[in-house]
Parts: sequence; C-alpha cells; structure tokens
Amino acid sequence: MLVRGAQGDLLRLIAGGHAESRAELARLSGLAASSVSLRVEELIGSGLLVEEGSASSRGGRRPRRLRVSPTAGLLAVADLGGRHARLGLLDLSGTPLVVEELPCDIALGPEATLNWIAASFDALLAAHGPAGVPLRGIAAGLPGPVDPASGRVVSPSRMPGWNNFPVAEHLGAHFDLPVLVENDANLLAVGEARAWPGCETVMVLKAGSGIGCGVIVNGVLHRGRGAAGDISHVRVRTDSSVTCSCGHLDCLEAYASGAALMSVLAEQGIAVERPSDIVAMVDDGIPEATALVMNAGRLIGEVLTVLVNFINPDAIVVGGSLSKAEPLISAIRAAVYERCLPLATRDLEIAVTRSGPDAALLGAGTLLLDAVLS
Repeated sequence: MLVRGAQGDLLRLIAGGHAESRAELARLSGLAASSVSLRVEELIGSGLLVEEGSASSRGGRRPRRLRVSPTAGLLAVADLGGRHARLGLLDLSGTPLVVEELPCDIALGPEATLNWIAASFDALLAAHGPAGVPLRGIAAGLPGPVDPASGRVVSPSRMPGWNNFPVAEHLGAHFDLPVLVENDANLLAVGEARAWPGCETVMVLKAGSGIGCGVIVNGVLHRGRGAAGDISHVRVRTDSSVTCSCGHLDCLEAYASGAALMSVLAEQGIAVERPSDIVAMVDDGIPEATALVMNAGRLIGEVLTVLVNFINPDAIVVGGSLSKAEPLISAIRAAVYERCLPLATRDLEIAVTRSGPDAALLGAGTLLLDAVLS
C-alpha cells in the first residue's frame, strides 16, 4: 500500500516533476522544513524515494536531488480506440517502460475487451515488469462518456453492450488494485498539457474514429459531470442531413469523425480499414480523401469557434490518428481565426500534439497516481 496524506502529497510533487529537493517540497507544500525532512526520510526508508546527485540551486550549496525510486511501483495503463489499443507500463514518475499497440475491437463488448486487457497487462508484466517491483494501479481510457463518480460508460456511440457496464469493478476483480476509468480525450488532455508549460487553459481535440475533446482549465482537468468537452454531438450546418449513431440529425461526429469519412469513401468505392489510411491517402494527393478531410476540419473549426470565444484557451491541440493530416489542421485554423473575436485568437496557438501517440498513456499515469495516493 502506498503512502497517503502528507507523505502522499510530497511523493506526488516529486513524481509530477514539481519539486526535486526538500527545500522545494517545503515551499510548495507549506510544511515546515523539519516536517518535510522527517517525511522524506521515511519515504526513502520505505523505498519510495531516492536521493542522489544535485538539484538546481537558488543560491548557496546545491541540494541533493530527490526522485521516485525505480522500484517504488508500476502503473498499467490502456488507451482504447475503436479498433486498436495502446497498452503501457509506467513507473510512478509517469515514465513509460514499455508501450505496445495491438488490434482490439471494442464492439465485441465489455467483458471480452476487458478480459483481453487484463490478459495483455499480465503478459506485459511477465515480459517486461522488473523483478520485485509491485503493480500499484490500473487505468483504462475509453472512447465514450464516462461517469467520474461510478467509472461507468454512459450511452456511448459504437460501443454496443458498454452502457452502464461496471468497468472499474470488472478490472478491479482481476487485479485487486485501484482502477481508474476515464474518457480517452480527457486522458489525452492531461498528458498533453504537460508539454505546454505556461498554458493554463488548453483544449485538446482527439480526432480518430470518433471525435472528443478534453478541457484543461487553470491547469486542472474539467470533467463536469462526465460530459464536459463532448463536442461530437454538437449539431453542425450542412447542405445534407445525416443521422448520427446517437439518433439525432447532423451531429459533428456524423460528418467529421474518422468513421464517418471511412463510410463516405466506402460509398465512393474506396475501401479503407482505419482512419490512418485516410491520412496516407491525403499524403498521396487523392482528391476524394483530401476534400473530405478539409470539410471535416472546417466543421470541427466551426464548433470550436463557439468554445474559443466562450473559454478563451491558450492553445488548441489536435491529437488522434487524423491529426497527421495537414489539411485538417489548416481548415480548423482557418475557421477559428476567421470567426473568433480578435482578442480570443490574438495569442491562441492551434497545433498538433507535442507528446505524440503516448499522450493519453501519460495522462492516465498522472491521474492514476493521484487516485492511488488519494
């Protein structure tokens, strides 16, 4: 069992990279230097922290550097998409030790998918887990709305059988450890925010098989009651009318998601297996794919326009498999810069993810450590 209370807070500051010396811990925690020193010695004695080398100095002798011990524990994290999953083992500082991407079809239902995740984690631990290092927690990012209070998926699109399924309880029964269940776009936002120092409010869009958005406000993930950032079912203006998987007409996801673009291409006789194939077609200059991606970017940008004027973010970051299509990013930028107030866009940056494909896993590690230490 990991430490909690004041010791857990100090460990969290070290693991999150906010502090690396006793003096910084005292300054950030508000505890007396003697109290910090006592608790740090206890953390070192229990094998959770190590003290080595030299940390940065604010004047005077350079202090010893604190870091989370490599043997303190592991976190097993998963980021599920519609047809694939990225699985990883992280140390308690959030550094990935191993990451694998494997095919996974969530349409097979929750029990089959979660059992597969549990077996895959067991295989990763057997093959790559350092001897004697305990597993401390499990995290799963899912491409659907998640109730933060219960850890259950609520009315997801393209996830038959998942509605209200006890995901956390199912995984917890296998591992008997703390389990975090979160929306995949929220995990992406938390992981990506680490790569944008100085940006307190960030909107992180995930454009893959579906469309999602995670929102960081004043440095903290904004969940609302579980549906915050869910832009996929915002109604858009189009010349046609398409029924979304949610049953309503003309949702953004019905026109601009990877699944929607694949469906249109299939109707045109162009078969693609995954959204990344659409990106390859755009790179090859295939006009049908390029036109669809540009239109998707325009529609996404129009939806984001309202949110930019309302929230005033420092940055909009686009991740997911479709983010590698430059026409998508250009069309989003054009719509936002054209329609938003100048004050809202004067310092706004719209860019592709800096953290790459592991951003959601990094976010899962951050939130899972908080849950384990809470």
